[in-house]
Amino acid sequence: MSATCPVEGTHPVDEKLPALKMATTGLQHVAAMYAGVVAPPLIVGAAIGLSATDLTFLTGACLFTAGLATFLQTLGVWKIGARLPFVNGVTFAGVAPMTAVVASTKDKTDALPIIYGAVIVAGLLGFLAAPIFCKAVRFFPPVVTGTVITLIGVSLLPVAFGWAQGPDPAAEDYGSADYLTLAAVTLLLVLLLRRFTRGFVKQIAVLLGMVAGTLVAIPFGVTDFGPVADADVIGFPTPFHFGAPQFHLAAILSLCVVMVVSMTESTADMLALGEIVERPADERTIAAGLRADTLGSALSPLFNGFMCSAFAQNIGLVAMTRIRSRYVVAAGGGFLVLMGLCPMAASLIAVVPRPVLGGAGVVLFGSVAASGIQTLVKAGLDKDNNVLIVAVSLAVGIIPITAPEFYHAFPETARIVLDSGISTGCVAAVALNLVFNHLGKGRDAQEVTHPMEAPAMVHAVPHE
Repeated sequence: MSATCPVEGTHPVDEKLPALKMATTGLQHVAAMYAGVVAPPLIVGAAIGLSATDLTFLTGACLFTAGLATFLQTLGVWKIGARLPFVNGVTFAGVAPMTAVVASTKDKTDALPIIYGAVIVAGLLGFLAAPIFCKAVRFFPPVVTGTVITLIGVSLLPVAFGWAQGPDPAAEDYGSADYLTLAAVTLLLVLLLRRFTRGFVKQIAVLLGMVAGTLVAIPFGVTDFGPVADADVIGFPTPFHFGAPQFHLAAILSLCVVMVVSMTESTADMLALGEIVERPADERTIAAGLRADTLGSALSPLFNGFMCSAFAQNIGLVAMTRIRSRYVVAAGGGFLVLMGLCPMAASLIAVVPRPVLGGAGVVLFGSVAASGIQTLVKAGLDKDNNVLIVAVSLAVGIIPITAPEFYHAFPETARIVLDSGISTGCVAAVALNLVFNHLGKGRDAQEVTHPMEAPAMVHAVPHE
């Protein structure tokens, strides 16, 4: 059931909420994704050695382009855009290859133009490949989508745990009792709001929890209002501020690999979101969504942004609040654009301490994993084949989380894929589903009542 009462005949995804509700719930989406959007430009900018002014400019540009990409995805143009409550922003998968480009560039002033050239080419190629890539949707039955959705949530939880420990992993107080207490207090506040409030207040519990957590953090001395005081009121991401794009083959190949990874994760995210909002993503929807991803990426360098992709943490927010309107997420995209044009507005979200984000993130990302488990319940886990698919795929997907250096001996380009648990788990689930449920049709299926029990033979059960 939707948390709101849509007009009769209108799907909750297409519902337009009252202005105040649209704004607050849209802002909640921005708060959930903000740290993920600004982290890549901060990391890449620091590697280049950008000045504080240029670093602020680069961060604002990434917020601005994330908003434009979100508009493309939610509102859509022609055959572009999934038209689902789908948030787009800078993909973290590109950080490693982009920093590698920086390291290999002698004149650091050329680093960003080289990155931008590679992103443009990768985006355009991805746009052309979208109608072909979307055909993979038939290889994503519930046993695959449930596994991937679960992996999305599990893969994001370490991000929340890292935020909970503080802003700087190299600092002496990283993981201190003060930081962990702030995260725990924020988590408790969100849970209390979800348990003891109703209606609109309950739906924006995460946003209210982060505001309250930020206020609680003031006596701890970890709430920094300096970014607000230092930020300009108005700023615009001047096209090609860092120079015209340059096209280097090695950088292009590296970012094309990232684009494939990004498209794989976006496909999984669209399938997950389609299940949550009860509008399953078919081939046409996935193709349109991938076009929005890739076109948004290709246009992003024009305004000094990076490659864009889906933000899985916002899927958790949709699952938890049950507000499924794509116009709410479009409102969030509007806030992102405004933040890109108004650095002072962007700095307001930057005031929220990382431990507070971490406490809220536990709820958001855990909700994604819970949605995956709900999908797996429908996947027919009474069949031994499906149990094996889920078991092995989850194990493969969790490797980068539990053993981050597991693939350290592999080439850097291979690690772009292997270090993404979502991608490796997704590939494993699709491959195993083909082997066990498609190849050799007509073989007897096996059913189990428990994964550790011996299977019983069931004759003439058709495979899906």
